[in-house]
Amino acid sequence: MNPFRRRLGRLALLCGLVVCAAPFATFPVAVQAQQAPAASAESGAPALLEKHAALAGQLAQNAYRRPLFLESTDGTNAVSGSAYAVLNSPFATVSEAFKSPNRWCEMLILHLNTKYCRASVNESPSTLNVHIGKKTEQELADAFALQFRYQLAASSADYLVANLRSDKGPLGTNNYRIELQAVPLPGGKTFMHLRYSYGYSIASRLAMQGYLATAGSGKVGFTRVQRGSTAGYVDGMRGTVERNTMRYYLAIEAYLASLDKPPARQLEARLQHWFDATEQYARQLHEVDKESYLAMKRAEYQRQQAS
Repeated sequence: MNPFRRRLGRLALLCGLVVCAAPFATFPVAVQAQQAPAASAESGAPALLEKHAALAGQLAQNAYRRPLFLESTDGTNAVSGSAYAVLNSPFATVSEAFKSPNRWCEMLILHLNTKYCRASVNESPSTLNVHIGKKTEQELADAFALQFRYQLAASSADYLVANLRSDKGPLGTNNYRIELQAVPLPGGKTFMHLRYSYGYSIASRLAMQGYLATAGSGKVGFTRVQRGSTAGYVDGMRGTVERNTMRYYLAIEAYLASLDKPPARQLEARLQHWFDATEQYARQLHEVDKESYLAMKRAEYQRQQAS
């Protein structure tokens, strides 16, 4: 393979990990502070409920057509995205699902770039062996392997905190975090905060910026920002992390929505739900046609189950 094309392919794969992807909704104009993400925005159930109250207006009326608020930050060596959402599932269901490392894998495999996920529950701490790759079919040997440590940081009748952490990623990226917090709401619903973040070296940031300026140009996130007299969607590193955060949020939504189906029908329900939900935001999230996604994911799920 041509060395330039090989390097471009690796950069595209890196952007798939951290995820780079293309007109429907108009999202609220908001300029988020450009700063490094804090370790945690909430300290417990009361603070998360206060956040729910503070976001009541945005959750009730927005361009996402679901009770969702999305934001992002970009610092000198890290980027972070947060999704706050009301889930149409009881807290007990959400808590039971995400206390299980195996169920995290059932959710993560829905993501376009997740090629494989297997939990090792007999270790302490439990780990998730995850392979991240292209948006098309791919051998596992050609994908990036990440090992996430799973931690159930809090679990009670009214509060859940579960974390996935990986210290080292490909091409100079590091400190990957997927953090989920949840509290019960009246009416059998749940308020969730999902935070996705990672760090990077100067070299990996320059590499990703180079990709985003060339083959990845035109890819945008969800936040509307003002540039002089013109409003547009955020792009660059923040656009990347917003797209990935949204994909993970929709995977959670799809997984939970499938649980009322018979076990034999749950996988197909999840795949259909996830793809159809992402197509509601085609400007940001469209990558492949539905039949290609379904065929790829059915095969990847079988590979995951057979290992």
